Amino acid sequence: MSMSMVSKQSLLQPLTTTQLRRRVHLASSSVPPSRLRTRALMATENSPKVIDSHLHVWSSPQQAAEKYPYFPGQEPTLMGHVDFLLESMGEAGVDGALIVQPINHKFDHSYVTSVLKQHPSKFVGCCLANPAEDGTGINQLEDLLSKMTNEVGKAMFAKAGELGAPVGFMCMKGLDLHLSEIEELCTEFPSTVVLLDHLGFCKPPQNFEEEQIFSKLLNLSRFPTVYVKLSALFRVSRNPYPYEDLTDALSKIVSSYGANRIMWGSDFPYIVPECGYKEAKEAVCQLIQKAELSSSETEWIMGRTVYQLFNSRWSFL
Repeated sequence: MSMSMVSKQSLLQPLTTTQLRRRVHLASSSVPPSRLRTRALMATENSPKVIDSHLHVWSSPQQAAEKYPYFPGQEPTLMGHVDFLLESMGEAGVDGALIVQPINHKFDHSYVTSVLKQHPSKFVGCCLANPAEDGTGINQLEDLLSKMTNEVGKAMFAKAGELGAPVGFMCMKGLDLHLSEIEELCTEFPSTVVLLDHLGFCKPPQNFEEEQIFSKLLNLSRFPTVYVKLSALFRVSRNPYPYEDLTDALSKIVSSYGANRIMWGSDFPYIVPECGYKEAKEAVCQLIQKAELSSSETEWIMGRTVYQLFNSRWSFL
């Protein structure tokens, strides 16, 4: 299980891409141009925004050679630089995103920080938690990841709550392996916000054991500070795009948590070779439609949840 923290600082300011942006037709109207401009501005400001709650960026090979090197052994095989991301977001109609520090740069946050500084209204950042800066950090992190409820893990979790920094958990080997630790942390430190990446890696259950694990995911909703990322659908679906087998899971998660504790995420750039970035957004919209969620619930999942959780750090004007 890996843990990430979202800093509260200004370097995490987000801006989002919008899916429901209205078009304002000027030519056919008799309203004065100045009023039309005002109405266009209001339409843009008031329309729901689309924010991707989980994606990654890393330097291009040229940037890595010149300024932002990859961590040894973690050289990427996919293109993931910010220009490609911005192009993809523009095509998909996504207004902003939460960037999760990639493993390719390990604890060196310089590339992600540079992206946040270049686009302060577009992105918010999520750092990888390094328990120490004296060279023992990696060893301590390995200990931390194997047992989140040890002394180091609890201290970091508590400090995150004090700082108002949500903590993300990626349970790559299964939620059931870490459930007791998450429950212990949420009970002992009820002010720390928890984000469960990729539906807690719970695939649509096919047998009794999997049903039990999925029920435990739903039961975590009893902690009001636990949020779920409807992210990386290709990792949790048993079907190819458009991942329709997740419809029932989505309905149950919304019933347990409420749409205001669920947020969509793409897992860019890993999603690109799977189905494409624009298609990733379309897939979640199709799931929402099949689950017969309301327009209000759709707005929460597609951007409002993450926007509110991070204190509206994205600016859209």
